[in-house]
Amino acid sequence: MLKQTALHAEHVRLGAKLVDFAGWDMPIQYQSQLDEHHAVRQAAGMFDVAHMAAVDLHGARTREFLRHLLANDVAKLTQPGKALYSCMLREDGGVLDDLICYFLDESWFRLVVNAGTTDKDLAWIRQQARAFGVEVRHRDDLGILAVQGPQARGQVVPRLPQALRVPAEALVNFQAAHDGEWFIARTGYTGEDGFELILPHADLVALWQGLLADGVKPCGLGARDTLRLEAGMNLYGQDMDEATQPLESGLGWTIAWEPKDRDFIGRTAIEPLRGASPKKFVGLVLEGRGIVRAHMKLRFANGAGGETTSGGFAPTMKQSIALARIDAGAEGACEVEIRGQWVAARLVKPPFVRHGKVLV
Repeated sequence: MLKQTALHAEHVRLGAKLVDFAGWDMPIQYQSQLDEHHAVRQAAGMFDVAHMAAVDLHGARTREFLRHLLANDVAKLTQPGKALYSCMLREDGGVLDDLICYFLDESWFRLVVNAGTTDKDLAWIRQQARAFGVEVRHRDDLGILAVQGPQARGQVVPRLPQALRVPAEALVNFQAAHDGEWFIARTGYTGEDGFELILPHADLVALWQGLLADGVKPCGLGARDTLRLEAGMNLYGQDMDEATQPLESGLGWTIAWEPKDRDFIGRTAIEPLRGASPKKFVGLVLEGRGIVRAHMKLRFANGAGGETTSGGFAPTMKQSIALARIDAGAEGACEVEIRGQWVAARLVKPPFVRHGKVLV
């Protein structure tokens, strides 16, 4: 039986089309995926992301533990509420998951991990945490709501508890504030401004209903995917996974190589590839007709090749775009194979769209 978030009854009431996503019964769209996409780019939309997991880490050695667990370095987090994005690697450098880590105090950090990887993540984190005496708590008593778009902050702040309104207004990107069990972060997965809120299930439903009454558009996973693709953001299980390492997934910027003596898991495996990865990660804009999807072959004028990892129609751009992993030495004209035909494509550096503006 599929798992359900606290908002499942709301999705049914609103007539959402529901699909199996990582074992959860989730809305792929409500009335129109295109309308939902444009609502986030132009106004505000909200997403039930309560299938993702909040994991709280407690203990005197939590910071030390996370400096070992994550490829990015939580030593950068010096101000309570600050966050960073990181990969969590296996010993061989494969990506177990990508996540956000929040520093709340010296004995309390919070991770937000992906729905499809929650069980393996929890097992891995608990296994690694034992040596550091860190308590690992899966906060399945909390749900997560993302509200995104240029009008998102103006819509959310009046709906917050009074004690959180001023702190929420003052948040900068990748910073969070909390009051009791209410937690709000200025983060997102759409390339637009907005918040991600973590709160008890009953409060999650009440906030959803209040924002709905205020005119914030409910959005499904379909729009979330086109938005993140335009924003050039990786999707775990497509753009990276345990069989790939971050340097070939466009995630080299998330690795903190300094100080040299920080022995994070996977460092020994990937450090020899620093500056010499056999694959590189690029953006692609289709110049001919068709739609690019994942796992389509690429060829280059010099004989090099590659494969798309994510692809689709970009509603903001009215073009087909993709993310792709290609041979490091690829040069010259690029073509993608679509239904047996080779179609011209242009390589670009993601993101494709941020804050409603086309960048490529």
